[in-house]
Order: sequence, then structure tokens, then C-alpha cells
Amino acid sequence: MLVFAKEQLVILAVPKTGTSALSAALAPRASMVLRNPPSIKHVNMRRYQRFLRPLINQSQETGPEVMAIIRHPVDWLGSWYRYRTRDALLGHENSTANISFDDFVLEYCKGKPAEFAKVGSQNKFVRLNDDNLGVDHLFRYESLNKAVQFLEQRLDVEIDLPMRNVSPVLDLQLSPDIKDKLHEKRSEEFAIWERAQS
Repeated sequence: MLVFAKEQLVILAVPKTGTSALSAALAPRASMVLRNPPSIKHVNMRRYQRFLRPLINQSQETGPEVMAIIRHPVDWLGSWYRYRTRDALLGHENSTANISFDDFVLEYCKGKPAEFAKVGSQNKFVRLNDDNLGVDHLFRYESLNKAVQFLEQRLDVEIDLPMRNVSPVLDLQLSPDIKDKLHEKRSEEFAIWERAQS
């Protein structure tokens, strides 16, 4: 998570959406950078609103605006799947090394998925406790240039994004019936992506 006090802007770090690259590019310019542990780096809107916003916004009536980037659900799940195939996780309950992408997505669709498919929800990440959207500026990962343009203008800085935290390259093809099931079981994930700026 990045905080820009002067510009009154907070960037939430939704996992697997290029926020490591943004953090690397903008950390020197930020007032506050939350990197570790991952539970702090990837603090969601609910936790930000409850715990961090009061600290950041001590003297002003209105808090800073909040920005986030989200990814198309299938691509987002593909990134998680690829990330969890790496050798470092072999033998671990989070490993997807011996699991097909179809099986990974099917498991994700369950109410209580196995550890390897517990990756959270982008939709829940950007919502408040009352289920309203909490972020002011929501961008699509697939249109990252729009987010960069917004930040360059808002922060008056030129941004050159480095490659960071890139998952292994795999050719992932989701079966049509599994894709349909994902749409059915996790329709809110597609709806929030549709709502983001393209």
C-alpha cells in the first residue's frame, strides 16, 4: 500500500495486479509505504477504513481518495495458479504444481476451497463493511496505462514500471464449462471488473 499525504491519495495493493511494480516505481515519492508482512502490504478496503485511515487522516474531515487496480477474474486466477506452481512451493499445501488449471478454478468456486485455491476475492478487497465500493478510482489491470496516466497527472511524476513479481509463463486454457461455472459461482468478480475503468 502506498500513501501520498500531500496529494491525498492512497493506492491499495490488490494481489496479482501489478502493484509490486507500482510500489517499486513510486515508493521514493510516497509518504508511507507498507511492504511487509503481506497482510499489511495487501491491506483491503475494510481494514484500511478501520485501522489505517484514522492514522493517515488525523486532521482533515475528508480522507484521502483511494485507488485500486483489479484484473479480469480468469487472468487473475491464472496468475495465482502460475505463481503457486513455482518450485519453492513443491510439497506445500498451496502448491498447484500437480493440479490442472480447470481443477484449480473449480476448487476456487467452492464455498470453502482447499488451501491451494484460497486466493481471496478482488470484489471483497475493494468494498467497505456495508458492501459499498470503497475505492474512488478503480482501474483494470488490462488497461494499466490508464492507471499510470492518472497517477502521473495526480502525482506530477513520470512513471516507468519495472517488471516485478512475475509468475512463471504457462499456456492456460480454461474449459468452457468451467468458465461458465466460474461466471455462475463468482459473478460478483466479473461485475466489479466490468465496473472498473477500461
